[in-house]
Amino acid sequence: MEIEKLDLTTPDLVNENFEKIAALFPNCVTESTDGKAIDFDLLKQELNHAVVEGNKERYRLEWPGKREAIVTANLPSTKTLRPVREDSVDFDNTENLYIEGDNLEVLKLLQESYLGKIKMIYIDPPYNTGNDFVYKDNFKIDSDEYKDSSGQRNEFNERLVANPETGGRYHSDWLSMMYPRLKLARNLLSQDGVIFISIGQDELDNVTKVLNEVFGETNRLGLISRQMKTGGGSQGKYFSHNLDYILVYGKMYDEARYFRGEISKELKKKVYNQKQEQGERKGEYYRSMGLYQSSLDIRPGLRYWIECPDGTLVIPPGDSFPKTVAGEKTIPVTADGVWRWSYKKYSEELAKGNIEFKESKNGILLGADRKPSKWNVYTKIWLKDRESDGQIPSDLTTKFENRHSSKELGALGIPFDFAKPTSLINYLIDIMNQDDDITILDFFSGSATTADSVIQMNSKDNGKRKFILVQIPELTDEKSKARKAGYKNICEIGKERISRAGKQIETTLREKQKAKAGEIDFENSQTPEEDHKLDIGFRVFKLDSSNMQDVYYKPQDYKQDKLELFEDNVKPNRTADDLLVQVMLDWGLPLSLKIERKEIKGKQVFKVAENSLFACFDNGIDEEFAKIIAKEEPLRIVFKDSGFKDDTAKVNVKQLLKQLSPETEMKVI
Repeated sequence: MEIEKLDLTTPDLVNENFEKIAALFPNCVTESTDGKAIDFDLLKQELNHAVVEGNKERYRLEWPGKREAIVTANLPSTKTLRPVREDSVDFDNTENLYIEGDNLEVLKLLQESYLGKIKMIYIDPPYNTGNDFVYKDNFKIDSDEYKDSSGQRNEFNERLVANPETGGRYHSDWLSMMYPRLKLARNLLSQDGVIFISIGQDELDNVTKVLNEVFGETNRLGLISRQMKTGGGSQGKYFSHNLDYILVYGKMYDEARYFRGEISKELKKKVYNQKQEQGERKGEYYRSMGLYQSSLDIRPGLRYWIECPDGTLVIPPGDSFPKTVAGEKTIPVTADGVWRWSYKKYSEELAKGNIEFKESKNGILLGADRKPSKWNVYTKIWLKDRESDGQIPSDLTTKFENRHSSKELGALGIPFDFAKPTSLINYLIDIMNQDDDITILDFFSGSATTADSVIQMNSKDNGKRKFILVQIPELTDEKSKARKAGYKNICEIGKERISRAGKQIETTLREKQKAKAGEIDFENSQTPEEDHKLDIGFRVFKLDSSNMQDVYYKPQDYKQDKLELFEDNVKPNRTADDLLVQVMLDWGLPLSLKIERKEIKGKQVFKVAENSLFACFDNGIDEEFAKIIAKEEPLRIVFKDSGFKDDTAKVNVKQLLKQLSPETEMKVI
């Protein structure tokens, strides 16, 4: 039993006064760089009947560290990504990317290659609950401190830094972490691109304000409330939290495609309950909708007579009537009803069998005698047509609870808590109403739910969607199931999940195809399904310091007599693969492009996307080599600055390429 100790200090009057003011004026409590503070300008106003002169008021979100966060987003990066073939799956052919490292640095590196090319971003950032962590962004470092400050660990061997509610900058640190990442993410979205952000209630208000600032309030598309679980629970002081949220913003509101979701089974059963008994659409279900609706606006050309099955004519209620001839029109006035369609459109749909006449005791339409007719005119709205169009999705979803993710991770044998279910990501991809070859980015990828979802979607509709996942290699807890299973960090979990999920999905797809085709030999046959190869691979890259020596960026910092020590600008432990990736990033080429290797005159040459880029980092480049390369007519070519046979060869190679392949742009590193 622990016994309370005497404090043996005098009362802290400052803290006591602070608490008294906070109790009276909670709106005057704010955050500062040193902790919680009192906004004295606001306190003065609370104690005055007149307006107190002070800082100029403006409507915006402020927090300690905001300016630094803006600077952080704009600072250039000299880091690079290094390919890790041994961790990848089908590296040479896949178009999917998995990137290990701080997502802030990675987002900066992707700016050139993916600017305006991402159609969808989904992120599930760490919720700010006081037990979570935020990324510690520190750019006041030199390259020797990289692995400690921008890699995987801090002085406590942790990359992430605790953000307890008692820390004083509880909201500020979290906002400073999110702000620069959201700014950079917006740049990557296409004009019709959309970002989905899963968030808990603690930071919902703040992140909404940040998104309004970064994306613009006019580009907010909605807020989805998601039911995380069913029923109550023991957590929570006043309420058990059953909901979290998904904020949705577009790059440009008017450019984003209208969201459409699948028509629910309940709606199909309740509304589309009539069955066609004859004709071309026999057996299909539909619902009826009156061709006349009292809420329709008055427009010329929409008030005319329609002939019914018994030869009588009908027209919507009103005071103006044309000649009593089918199709004859009149200009409607204020009290006149109109049809939904023009007579031409009506005639076309009648010929297609999409019009039906029903008798009714309470007639709304008028006959030629100006009295209520027994006939009503309806249009048929076919379920099959509406299924392809979809319906506007609800901003409340109860279908994607957390227990679903636990079940699917368990089936894969992956130990990970608090993942979102793949069905949720599938749903978001589906309602976007986008093409089936888009690129989807997730830069808080966790257990790689997004990758799993993308592969699932492609397996269902033969799509060619691609994913880019970014995850910092956060260490797993030593006592966790993940560590006991051999996973040292979250990246190892994510990569293993993608690998297992891909194999499982491919096996399931193959079994379905086999059953559909009637037990045929898939290894030696050509079927429509085999024309589309499911991409279950991924290229792994790791964030690291630049491949280039420091002298490459700051030659002015070195004396002339020391430059001889750097005959090669490239660090000694870097490979040609490393150099190629950095060149692709610098030249703004997507990292998913096809890469081929070929040997030309005894030298290794990389061909990226046919002739988009040629790269050779071997030594001894001369005029004869240049003549051979020129025949290929590459759009771009890059060499090592130290890779030429001599200075004369360097000049001659450039001139030869200019003469023999004038469209080729040559650069050196």
